Amino acid sequence: MNSTLHLRAQTQLATIYEISKILTSSLDVAKTCREALNVLANNMGYRRCMIVADNDDGELHLLAAAGLSPEEYGAGHYQPGEGVIGKVFSSAMPAVVQDLACEPVFLNRTGALDHVEGERIALVGMPIRIAQEVVGVITIDRFTERHPGSFNEDVRLLTMVASLVGQALALQRTVLAERTQLLNETRRLRHELKGRFKLDNVIGVSKRMQEVFAEVHQAGPSRSTVLLRGESGTGKEVIARALHTLSPRKDGPFIKVNCAALSESLLESELFGHEKGSFTGAVGERKGRFEMADKGTLFLDEIGDISPAFQAKLLRVLQEREFERVGGTRSIKVDVRLVCATNRNLEKMVAAGEFRSDLYYRINVVSLFLPPLRERREDIPPLIAYFIERFNKENARDLRVTPEALKVLTNCYWPGNVRELENCIERTATMSRGDMISEVHFPCHTNRCLTQSLHHADKDDAVAAVSRQGPVEISLPIPEIPHRPPAPERQFGETMPEGERERLIWAMEHSGWVQAKAARLLNITPRQMGYALQKFDIEVRRF
Repeated sequence: MNSTLHLRAQTQLATIYEISKILTSSLDVAKTCREALNVLANNMGYRRCMIVADNDDGELHLLAAAGLSPEEYGAGHYQPGEGVIGKVFSSAMPAVVQDLACEPVFLNRTGALDHVEGERIALVGMPIRIAQEVVGVITIDRFTERHPGSFNEDVRLLTMVASLVGQALALQRTVLAERTQLLNETRRLRHELKGRFKLDNVIGVSKRMQEVFAEVHQAGPSRSTVLLRGESGTGKEVIARALHTLSPRKDGPFIKVNCAALSESLLESELFGHEKGSFTGAVGERKGRFEMADKGTLFLDEIGDISPAFQAKLLRVLQEREFERVGGTRSIKVDVRLVCATNRNLEKMVAAGEFRSDLYYRINVVSLFLPPLRERREDIPPLIAYFIERFNKENARDLRVTPEALKVLTNCYWPGNVRELENCIERTATMSRGDMISEVHFPCHTNRCLTQSLHHADKDDAVAAVSRQGPVEISLPIPEIPHRPPAPERQFGETMPEGERERLIWAMEHSGWVQAKAARLLNITPRQMGYALQKFDIEVRRF
């Protein structure tokens, strides 16, 4: 007798140990509970085992079971207080039913009494807790006469198993809550980053443009005047529109004026409007751009090109927020947010007396510097993809760019920035006969680049000016020729000269005056080589 009790105690201890290892092996509680119940049923000789847990819908659903068919498993759902399992859950007290056939509240929903011929079936149920909260119920049923041991042993064993299952459920719920919180936080941050570092109709994945986007989102909601600085073609107008879109004035008008395209008199009439009869041809009164931009944004492009006389008139409007139409005497007040843009060095103009310092301080409240395309080469591939997609849509084509062509475009200097890139893509795509744009399709491949021709024209004008007026400094947008060792495939046993002009001549001489080979020696592109030769007025020898 004692040996039997000792053996049963050892079996129970081994069962608890195996179940504890299973429940801590994975966060998939349904899987680990199912394996644990199989061990419990096999080791202890139980007929069936079940674990039900509360769900978000307030019902109790089967979490895991051993000894049930799929049909019986699907029927395992209860309301709190319903049947024996529901009462154990609601009362938080264990239950022992020695004969299920005689228990009036037993529902037999999972078929515990089916296919039983005259044998009594007993059931033991134990609540599963997390802290003081009941979250589920574990039950076993067994043949009353066949099963050795008392119900007290079953209750003691299920108490320990229920405690282990409760810990597993608590760990799973903690991990799921932390994961949900992390996903929500990640989703929130992605949404925030998406809104902060992306602008409509502006492409920029580089670090420089991401910084610009962040500054635009910071300055957009304010009323402050913004000055956009950058070379021609860097996208100042689209940034100005983005500032308007991000401001509280987004439902108001966005009015733009190119100050360099109009004379002083026309610009005054264009901005301030005019009264009927104020000058010849003024057959009626006309609103100016300031009035048209009321409650909105006025974008003044090329602000550095306005005359000193008009600078004084503009300064009064910015100070007083009121003006008179040309030929009028009535003051008109407006509520306008001003965004200005220039590609000129206003600081040098102020120092030279060409731009009023008081106007400079009025328009230069928030300065945003737009980097040239050559300083954000990571943006060139997405820009190319955008321009090609737009061209294909507008012209019913299906053009693609080869990797070699993409490399050529990425290595280009682009003195005209995004505007030049767009021009180059559209011109090349238009003249392309196949479905692929390769490096041979670009004009620079045959030294017919329009930008290069443009700089040739500037150079010819400068040479003519030298002959008439003496030396004139020629400034071309050429990167400094790096002082690097020759390429690995060409070693000449001599060091490269120090000066830029000397390095250019050295490379041309060692490459037989072939520009492409000389460019490889200096680790620059052929296009940059061509510009550099123009800059230093080096005549290319022909053989």
